[in-house]
Amino acid sequence: MKTYETVMKLALERGFYFPSCEIYSDALAGFWEYGPTGTKMKNNFIELWRRELLRRDDMIEIDGSQIMSRSVFVASGHLDNFTDPILKCKNCGATFRADRYITEKTGKDVPELLSGNEIDKMVQDFDLKCASCKGTFYESSRFNMMFKVEIGPSKEVAYLRPETCQTIFVDFSRIFKTMRGRLPLAAAQVGKSFRNEIAPRQSLLRLREFYQAEIEVFCNPNKLNDVPKFEQVKDTSLTLFIDNSSQTISAEEAMQKGILPNKLVAYYMSLLTLFYSKTGISMERTRFRQLSDDEKAFYASTAFDFEVETSNGWLELVACNYRSDYDLSKHSAISKQNLNVIDPSDNTKVLPHIFELSMGIDRSIYSILEHSYYEDLEAKRVVLKLVPQIAPVLVGVFPLVTKDGLREKAQDIYASLKLDYSAFYDESGSIGRRYRRLEEIGAPFALTIDNQTMNDDTVTIRHRDSMQQERVSLSDIPKFLDTVLDSK
Repeated sequence: MKTYETVMKLALERGFYFPSCEIYSDALAGFWEYGPTGTKMKNNFIELWRRELLRRDDMIEIDGSQIMSRSVFVASGHLDNFTDPILKCKNCGATFRADRYITEKTGKDVPELLSGNEIDKMVQDFDLKCASCKGTFYESSRFNMMFKVEIGPSKEVAYLRPETCQTIFVDFSRIFKTMRGRLPLAAAQVGKSFRNEIAPRQSLLRLREFYQAEIEVFCNPNKLNDVPKFEQVKDTSLTLFIDNSSQTISAEEAMQKGILPNKLVAYYMSLLTLFYSKTGISMERTRFRQLSDDEKAFYASTAFDFEVETSNGWLELVACNYRSDYDLSKHSAISKQNLNVIDPSDNTKVLPHIFELSMGIDRSIYSILEHSYYEDLEAKRVVLKLVPQIAPVLVGVFPLVTKDGLREKAQDIYASLKLDYSAFYDESGSIGRRYRRLEEIGAPFALTIDNQTMNDDTVTIRHRDSMQQERVSLSDIPKFLDTVLDSK
């Protein structure tokens, strides 16, 4: 049965993830590492993101610092507002994230922005006690999730970035000049962010160190419907979940009905949908959920979360936030730098607004694994039906036996493929067992080298999903693999 536990068991056994520092008793929660298989899959996911979003739409990419000065986060509002509510036990000192603890114990939805007085009232009304010792709680408080660091012998205060986007904002002037000054301008960054989560759990679903892929679209606020490329995606189906009601309509219809505020937002939400449709996630189990005022980030005026249904319920993968001029106006005020630009399309001076697609890579990888996980009871096998573009291994190369020159032939074929394709060589165990190991890491194809190969330079290609086999000439293998990779 497909559950979080079964998927994670396979992921651990096949080298997708490892708990960080697990050999030590004081290993910290909220830190996980990608194993060899997971690293390949993550890199393939990022490359697909670059191909289908960045290169398709002529976006630019930067790679910024992970440690940033205090002033950046004073301006961004994170030092004042990037907090979660906590409850602390008077008796044993155990600490809990308040909103989730109350929800867990009562079944009531508790917005994370709920005031301290309202949280304390719920604790009192439901007579909630410490889960560890049944003690009572102090009044609730707010916990800032920023990781503070000290720089140099003077111990100058700085912070690990809680999101990758701030680099893009503070670099905006140089980015705009470098790219010859045009709006809209979409700038992207992929890398690690850090959040001091109160109670991280369930591996990649709640981490303190995690990968983000963020796209920040700088736009003229007076031209949010001046998006010619919207015609390319206007028929894209979007599932919108608003006020506990779901509807699937085209991007154009969502615009006409006023559900989405403008063409720019609709365009980029459509691009995001088209991207995820190529990852192997079941799009019938996705939605854009509109966030209420109690749920929105402090910098967002309009917000949708792109969510996917998993065995753990609905999981947020991408935050789609219209940030208006919040970021550039704040950074301009604190830095004393003028961040207004001239829009060359009409020669007007504007402070750009920002629309954001903030993607959680780790959660996306887990969701793809779960949606791809398949138990073939008849054939007694477990399969990850990963799309070829995402799969950590595209093709396995197996000699049927290791004698009669088959090993050497198989090794030569592997050597000819591995520089251009993600290939894997295996000669250990029965051919059936090798197929099973390959299926469990999601490889779509296996090449088997047998005695006929020695006579006519053909190999057997075995298809993962159907288990069907076909005979293919060695010279045709690159063309076959290229066709598969270009098919999505």
